[in-house]
Amino acid sequence: MKKIIILTTIFIFFIGCTIAPLVANGTVNNKITILEQKTLLFGNRGDIPFEGLSDLTYDKRNHKLYMIGDRGYLYTFEATFGKKIEKLKYINAYHIKDTHNRVIYPDIEGLTHNSKNQLILSFEQHPKIARITKKGKEKYSYKLPKKISKRSAFKSGNSMFEGIAYHPKYGILITAEYPINRQKNTNQTIYSLKGKEWHFKAEKYPNSAVTALEVMDDGNIILIERAYNGLSNPFYITLKKVYLNKCNKKRECKSEVLATFSSTDGWGYNNFEGLAKVGKNRFVMISDNNGRSLIPTVFTYFKVNK
Repeated sequence: MKKIIILTTIFIFFIGCTIAPLVANGTVNNKITILEQKTLLFGNRGDIPFEGLSDLTYDKRNHKLYMIGDRGYLYTFEATFGKKIEKLKYINAYHIKDTHNRVIYPDIEGLTHNSKNQLILSFEQHPKIARITKKGKEKYSYKLPKKISKRSAFKSGNSMFEGIAYHPKYGILITAEYPINRQKNTNQTIYSLKGKEWHFKAEKYPNSAVTALEVMDDGNIILIERAYNGLSNPFYITLKKVYLNKCNKKRECKSEVLATFSSTDGWGYNNFEGLAKVGKNRFVMISDNNGRSLIPTVFTYFKVNK
């Protein structure tokens, strides 16, 4: 996770919890429509603050939305989605703990669930993929492909497994925030834990990095790329589709920009790091406020237009 310090002139004071509209809804372009966008503000649950959101995943069968905080917190919501966000109720929060019941602190960056509705995490600082219970207890650590199994393979401790998703055909898929060592910064890769790889071009913006990925209805991938280069420069969030079924012999795959949100167009410096599929062609993404109470956590519900 690239730490982004964002200054804001909006001071938000709250007691308990608030879910408030943020911006007007509408079509961004012919590929993406924003259905609803809110700020999420909640008080502590015990000693656990609601902050630093890095990813989320949705169990449609049980109407449960799980969110992960990169400081080691798991949050549970009841949620339903239709034309708008119909329900979003904060249920509980847990410390993530290892197999020895010790609290895991930073840096947890990715969250998904498999076909058995088991929750799966991805980590930075030390490359790791682990399965946890619904109360945050680690149960199992997955074996990684050799080329991404050691810390030395990555450009830094903060450039490891930002994105994770579960694919019905390929299983667990992961991406590093930045390409691993000996790869160009413009050449990103999606890895399967089974050893398969798909490559695609990163966006042209300096420091463009993958922060989240999800599987689409057609079996291809939607992901978030973030490009931050200081407050004096534009901040870009890009939603991109990567076609796993349109790759050449080198596994270089076709990609398509679905939308780009720029600070120069009034979208602000919202650090979107989480992405989840919640319905047919419908997704939510969430921002990381970096643990700063005066910076809102932004929750955006959108659809990918056919």
